[in-house]
Order: sequence, then C-alpha cells, then structure tokens
Amino acid sequence: FFTKSNLNKMGIDLKAGGRRTGHKTSSVAVKSANPYNRLLIKLYKFLARRTDSKFCSTVAKRLHMSKLNQPPIGLNRLARYMTNKDDKTAVIVGKVTDDVRMMECPKMSVCALAFTETARKRILAAGGECITFDQLALRAPKGTNTVLLRGPKSRSALAHFGHRTTVTNPHTHDGVKPYVRSKGRKFEKARGRRSSRGFKI
Repeated sequence: FFTKSNLNKMGIDLKAGGRRTGHKTSSVAVKSANPYNRLLIKLYKFLARRTDSKFCSTVAKRLHMSKLNQPPIGLNRLARYMTNKDDKTAVIVGKVTDDVRMMECPKMSVCALAFTETARKRILAAGGECITFDQLALRAPKGTNTVLLRGPKSRSALAHFGHRTTVTNPHTHDGVKPYVRSKGRKFEKARGRRSSRGFKI
C-alpha cells in the first residue's frame, strides 16, 4: 500500500514516457489570440458559473474549441434544422456559410461567431436577423428559446479514425478506412484483412 513517504520516492515510468507536462488544455489557458473570442469566453464562463444553465456551459466549452472542432454550417442545413421553430433563435458556435443550391432563404434569427457576406445578406433579405453572442447574452442569458446547433464534421481524415470503443462493443475498427497505398488484389489483403488468414478487421 502507498504511504506519503513511498509516494515521494516513486520514480517516473520512463517506458510509458513519463508524465505529460507543459500541456495545458484550452479550457485552462485560453489559446485564442482573438480579443473578441477571449471576451466571449470570459462572459460565458461567468454566466455558466452564476446560472445553472447547461446552455451557457456548453457554449463556453465550444468557444474554447479549436477551429477544427467548430465546423461551419450552411444555410440549407440551418434552414432544415429550424423548420417549425419560428420563435426560436439558432445558435452556432462557428461560422454560417451560404448555400447556392438553396433558392429561397426562410426568415430566421441566427446567432453565430461569424457569417459569410452572402449568408448575412440572404438572412437579412428574408427579414431575419444575424446577432452576435454578446447580444444573445443580453437577450437570453440562460439560452431560453434558442436551438444550439453544430455543423457537420466532414473531413476525409475522419474516415480513417476508429469508432468509439466500449467494453461491450468490440467493433472499434469495423468499416474504418485503412491507410493503404492503393486498393486492389495486391495491396494488404492477407493477415488482418481475411478471416482465413488469422483475423479480419
């Protein structure tokens, strides 16, 4: 069993690579240099702390995320998510982009970190509004009558990542795209890719 004196004498497991030091997460130290982003983080951290609103804590968490984890959302998808929600405000911690395939933009109230020029024009032309997060904080500090949305993560690299694994789910690598030079009879079709050759993933 461990005592305090034992713990002080314990060394670092060098085989495991030692301790991971010097890596503060974004939620500990804000990595963004954007002053507006930093102020928004400060504002929503305050709201999350002082209210019991899960909306504020989720927005604060998403404001901390890297740009890769703040994927943009197109107007078409946004309009689809907002059907029959006329009295609500769509909230996107990311950018709203235009979709040229959509003929008519419905009237929507949208709050986002940024809008492309054409997306903003189309929302305003339809009689909708584009608001910022500080305006939203004044209007709905607890996120009442809002719909929190996210864009799709559609990078080609995601096809190569394994699925989330649990104790009951052994299918981590099922249907996951391997990094193979080429697809064909001659390329990595033996052990691990056929049941008759050891195992198949």
